[in-house]
Amino acid sequence: MAIEKELLDILACPKCKGNLKLTEKEDGLVCAACRLLYEIKDSIPVMIIDEATPLDENLKPRKP
Repeated sequence: MAIEKELLDILACPKCKGNLKLTEKEDGLVCAACRLLYEIKDSIPVMIIDEATPLDENLKPRKP
């Protein structure tokens, strides 16, 4: 189940308070400014900075 547009409109990055964009697969929210991916689990965005996935300059998950 995808995240509702109304919720997406009010959500902001918890780190910088910037805009978030839904991933193509609709399984996460990306903050381009912070280069972080916040996963969506069971239709609930996990907005915890420490649990976000760092992204590279192309906004792809960094390889360990």
